[in-house]
Amino acid sequence: MSGRKRSVLRDWGRACSDLARRDAVLARLIAEHSGDALRGSGDSFTTLLNAVVGQQISVAAADGIWGRLERAFPELSPRTIAAAAPETLRELGLSRRKAEYIIGIAQAFDAGELDPQRWKTMSDDEVRADLTRRRGVGPWTADMVLIFYLHRPDVLPLGDLGLVNAAARLYRNGELDGAPLRARQNWLGEFAERWRPWRTVATWFIWRDLDAEPVVY
Repeated sequence: MSGRKRSVLRDWGRACSDLARRDAVLARLIAEHSGDALRGSGDSFTTLLNAVVGQQISVAAADGIWGRLERAFPELSPRTIAAAAPETLRELGLSRRKAEYIIGIAQAFDAGELDPQRWKTMSDDEVRADLTRRRGVGPWTADMVLIFYLHRPDVLPLGDLGLVNAAARLYRNGELDGAPLRARQNWLGEFAERWRPWRTVATWFIWRDLDAEPVVY
């Protein structure tokens, strides 16, 4: 591990200029959403919890569960969630497994087994490895932490179906409709090499094109 890793927020303008110069589609999206930029909750636990809640369900369903969670736990902290009964979380709309995952993650934070201060000096792959050791945290969820909490500049979350499908629509004009998911992911992984070292920024603008409001975790 080395020192603290640089946040893309410091280089947002430079990243936008660089991407717009190289990619006509992104140039249009950046111009349309020039007043917006990546942001997150600012809290590592909140970001991770929100990402787990949002796994494999619609944005509307995730927003509903998250709102109920915030109302039920005004102090949304590792300690309060670690002490929660699984049945209480299930009543808010979480599945049995997600309730177990969230309690386990909260306990790991409370015990210091998950330490966001250490993440700030880790490489992206080291952060992913630290997070995905936990039940309920897969590659997509780890990528949400890298993007929305750590603001790493070059993250491409290929597990995000919205991103994969939107990129195929924007750049392939429906040519990949009906193609297997793995084929679409492989295409995007190769195509997105042109966005390095700003794949986070490219991803964010494609998401921004999908949603009425900016994505936040």
